[in-house]
Amino acid sequence: MRKVDDVKLGKFLSLVLRHKPETIGITLDKNGWADVKELIEKVRLSERYIDMEILERIVRENSKKRYSFNEDKTKIRASQGHSIEVELNLKKMTPPKILYHGTATRFLESIKEKGILKMNRQYVHLSMDIETARNVGQRHGEVIILPIDIEGLESIGHKFYLSENKVWLCDDIPSRYILWDKVIR
Repeated sequence: MRKVDDVKLGKFLSLVLRHKPETIGITLDKNGWADVKELIEKVRLSERYIDMEILERIVRENSKKRYSFNEDKTKIRASQGHSIEVELNLKKMTPPKILYHGTATRFLESIKEKGILKMNRQYVHLSMDIETARNVGQRHGEVIILPIDIEGLESIGHKFYLSENKVWLCDDIPSRYILWDKVIR
């Protein structure tokens, strides 16, 4: 199978494991895990080809490390980014003093007014470095990178979690905790 096919299949898996498991008729457990055999079977029924070798390659080679297996590879889940309620058992962590949120310039006025909102996801996603934030923002148009005042957020009780694939997660971020004088275009 070509790399392009893996990317398309990976995006489909992202839809199923993060947002709409009902698309192929599977159920995720409360922690977001899907049974691997059932996933493979139901993906095949959706007229896409997948087997364990392909699934392992997608998990291993996905540049964003979006998915993970349990220890015996009988279950799989998305590392973060769910719009459905799952409990990932994330541990509260202390992040660096500044994290970054990559987005499109077209969202800037709304962000200035309302802050960075998790919208239909469980958490706001933040990056440790500018390059990763830029890559995230590129998906939405002309990129702007917003540095976030982490100490300020912690002072008002914000909690931060680090996902398995090294994405920092938190609740909505009020606009006043964006370091507007350090925005990167």
